Amino acid sequence: VQLQASGGGLVQAGGSLRLSCAASGLTFSSYVMGWFRQAPGKEREFVAAIRRGGSIPYYADSVKGRFTVSRDNAKSTSSLQMNSLKPEDTAVYYCAAKESIALVTSMKYDYWGQGTQVTVSS
Repeated sequence: VQLQASGGGLVQAGGSLRLSCAASGLTFSSYVMGWFRQAPGKEREFVAAIRRGGSIPYYADSVKGRFTVSRDNAKSTSSLQMNSLKPEDTAVYYCAAKESIALVTSMKYDYWGQGTQVTVSS
């Protein structure tokens, strides 16, 4: 199983970025897709998740209203559209996959990607 996150970069505060996660080696439509981030010196934290059919998203309070998670089961991809970015959004962003629909906001995911750096300047 491989999860490849991409789309990170440097952006000014108030700007936007779109992260993508390409999955292979698994039946993508059977997995919940999650997005997490880890800032320097901090623990990894939940950002967003989307259930298998794509109809039910979950968001951390810190990103609600600014980030949108989506998925395309035909292409085995998940995306995280990030708008109104703030300096505190600076982190390495990871995508992850899990079969169980339980505890989607926890760290209990089966597979993890390598991460992509997002830096938001003030």
